[in-house]
Amino acid sequence: MSQSFKEYKVIHIVEGGCGTIFLGASGLPLQKIEMELNSLAASGWQVVFQVVERKRFMLFWTREAMIITLGR
Repeated sequence: MSQSFKEYKVIHIVEGGCGTIFLGASGLPLQKIEMELNSLAASGWQVVFQVVERKRFMLFWTREAMIITLGR
């Protein structure tokens, strides 16, 4: 069943740069993501699509970013 939304919102969440440089990887801020999604869900938003991407960071490192599309 396909649901049609009248409004969309895109959230871009990036892994911290300092943790990437000093620790090699720091991971996505899961508690921040969870709090943000819970807050938006209370306002009627639903996750439509998400993707995790890995990008080169300052020539030597890579870091992750999550792009979440919400609809209501």
